[in-house]
Amino acid sequence: MLRTLDDAGDLRSKAVLVRCDLNVPLSNSQITDDGRIRASLETISRLVGAGAKVILASHLGRPKAREPELSLAPVATRLQELLGKEVQFSPECTGDHARALASSLKDGEVALLENLRFNAAETSSDPQQRAAFARELATMADIMVSDGFGVVHRKQASVYELAGLLPSYAGLLVEAELKVLDRLTTTPSRPYTVVLGGSKVSDKLAVIGHLLPKVDRLAIGGGMVFTLLKAMGHNVGKSLLEEDQVETMRGLLKQAADLGVQIILPTDIEIASSFSAEATHKTVQADAIEDSELGAEVLGLDIGPESAKIFAEAVASSKTVFWNGPMGVFEFPNFAHGTKAVAEALTHVTGLSVVGGGDSAAAVRALGFDEANFGHISTGGGASLEYLEGKTLPGLEVLND
Repeated sequence: MLRTLDDAGDLRSKAVLVRCDLNVPLSNSQITDDGRIRASLETISRLVGAGAKVILASHLGRPKAREPELSLAPVATRLQELLGKEVQFSPECTGDHARALASSLKDGEVALLENLRFNAAETSSDPQQRAAFARELATMADIMVSDGFGVVHRKQASVYELAGLLPSYAGLLVEAELKVLDRLTTTPSRPYTVVLGGSKVSDKLAVIGHLLPKVDRLAIGGGMVFTLLKAMGHNVGKSLLEEDQVETMRGLLKQAADLGVQIILPTDIEIASSFSAEATHKTVQADAIEDSELGAEVLGLDIGPESAKIFAEAVASSKTVFWNGPMGVFEFPNFAHGTKAVAEALTHVTGLSVVGGGDSAAAVRALGFDEANFGHISTGGGASLEYLEGKTLPGLEVLND
């Protein structure tokens, strides 16, 4: 049974270290998407309201050492704006300054520690190094709250070892994520459609295998579709292709047929002369990618308009939808139409619509959709997929009684 904040008792005057996921994209030290910060607000606000002394910890990016451009200082500023109260910032994640700041907090006050990954022990493969770092973090708190769903599939010091050192509980964000994912795997309303995109089919094989017996329809777009098209005997030009997965895809198509699962693939593709926002492009049938006046170097960068309509109709007519991975290179306006069509269709689902984190969540915000129109936008792309694969996630296991 997962321990939650409801099990934590009276938190007044308790120092609570919250492992958040505030790993937001930055450009010139400016936050370009604050979705993960906003997703953390509910847990933080509840702890503040309970009179806890709130110490926030997170990673940002994958620094090799201390990298100023990956400081969490801009996050502290944005968090302060969203909370409407001061967020004190420690330029270190452990050490004398961090401990002094933590011990100085009054009831209901909030502090944010510097990027945990500035300390290599956070992600070390050596459990003893991780444990030592976790012990340093534990000196600042009475209780640990795990609310960074995007990292619960990792054995990292602040996620796994720290939760074993202090009384530890799942935050409201983690609790909400798990409720949604459980619905996807145990009690989905039907028709149940899964839409997968992104670049590599190999990244999604395990989740496809686990979900295929549970779904009614599986729609596949993005770069991963070209390996499937190749498996069907079509040429794909210079499009993304995992040659070593072609035979696996033939097996997948047969398995789906045996299970009675409808596989929805693009009937047309938006091809381009190069991987560029300004590339010359045109729509061709999915079985004629190389039959084009654009030349021999063509590559597919989006599903075509006919496919976008088919995908959207399948999504909008479903009662449960899980979407992970864009349909094309949505960062380029000319190749964002497929992704936009799928996202728009999700807003019309009358049942449960789930945006599976990662690039899908980024696309929803980048394309200007109102997040309130989706049933759930996950904060953990990789963690969501591993949970849906049926894997045991160490950051959750350590929170179980």
